[in-house]
Amino acid sequence: MYSLKKNLFFVLMGVFIAPNLLYAQEEDSYTYENEFIWGFNKNTSGGLIGGVVLKKSVAINEGWFQTYGLELMNVKSPFEVRYPSTSTGNFFIWDKVNYLYAVRMQYGRDKILFKKAPQQGVQIIAMAAAGPSIGVISPYYIEIRSSNTVDISETLPYEPGTHLFNQIWGTGRIFQGIQDSKLAFGANIKTGLSFEFGTFKNNVTGFEVGFLVDAYTQRIPLISGTEPKAIFPTAFITLFYGTRK
Repeated sequence: MYSLKKNLFFVLMGVFIAPNLLYAQEEDSYTYENEFIWGFNKNTSGGLIGGVVLKKSVAINEGWFQTYGLELMNVKSPFEVRYPSTSTGNFFIWDKVNYLYAVRMQYGRDKILFKKAPQQGVQIIAMAAAGPSIGVISPYYIEIRSSNTVDISETLPYEPGTHLFNQIWGTGRIFQGIQDSKLAFGANIKTGLSFEFGTFKNNVTGFEVGFLVDAYTQRIPLISGTEPKAIFPTAFITLFYGTRK
């Protein structure tokens, strides 16, 4: 009788403990098949916010993911300098002739270097991606004093050697002149490291740091008096959020 009770005790213990052990093992594995993130980018060729990033990751095998990315960025020249207007105090960029907006499509690979625990730690991923780039070249509009009046202004594309510094009242409206844009085609390649945090298994929070190069088939003028460039290297950091399953 004692032996029967003892065996029954261990059976009951197994019934209650085994599922918990399996669940803990499943939690410790922390595997996922898909991930989608979005974020804001800051880079050495952009402003306060360089642009936005979207990225989809799909598992290939243990520790490896294939990725599909889309980036929308504002690319600036390192020679840009903002000045206040002598008439209004509004800021403008002297001798800027064009905006450059980069639309980047990317396909790449992510490799997990260090996997985090389900509710603690940091996951570190090495990433590399490349793909086509489309450069949207939009003329830079300025607001100037009308030639016939003192207190009325007009907006038009900046023309080096035509518009004087003290004529300028400020910058034109955002995306003004986008209808007059021209396209430049090229390619991009980037590499870096991703650091993922988060206290929940299905949520992602973290940042990416790395380097990226855009190369176009033509030179793109951004600032008058400087040599137009076709290659734009940049270092970047992206703060991102997302989900995985």
